[in-house]
Amino acid sequence: MNAQVLSLTKTQVRHQVKIGLLLCLLSLLFLNTARAQEMNDEAAVKALVDNFFEAFHAQDTVRLKAFAAPDIVLQSIGRNNKGEVQWRKEKFENFVKTIGSIPETTKFEEKLLSYSIQVDGVMANAWTEYEFWINGEFSHCGVNSFHMVKLDEEWKISYLIDTRRRAACEALKGK
Repeated sequence: MNAQVLSLTKTQVRHQVKIGLLLCLLSLLFLNTARAQEMNDEAAVKALVDNFFEAFHAQDTVRLKAFAAPDIVLQSIGRNNKGEVQWRKEKFENFVKTIGSIPETTKFEEKLLSYSIQVDGVMANAWTEYEFWINGEFSHCGVNSFHMVKLDEEWKISYLIDTRRRAACEALKGK
């Protein structure tokens, strides 16, 4: 009888080990799948930022509007000549209209210097340092902070705030 109990116990142990290994493998698979989705979302968020600036530089107002969530908020922060903080809110429609009305003779480029992207489910943030150039001349630098939401499985910009400055821009170039 003792041999049967011992044999049964070994079988049960083997079974438990197999179940444990299976659970570990399933956990790893789940974690890898979740990480792959997060990486896909990070790539999609970066692509949205890149596509936004592609449309921005092309003055493609239709595409710019397509990237925006309903009730998108735009804000800018900078300093005036007295060094006082200037914080302004702009209607997205006015921003798009302004971009669309820039004369063809005016060349402008916002050069993105870096990306930092965070994703949590259906919310994401992209932080991009930039330099802004007009007709080949440096204008200013700063940081864009894009806040995005995933609506109907598509990332949209819900909030965009940027800083603008002329000083301390060399620090950005070194990154």
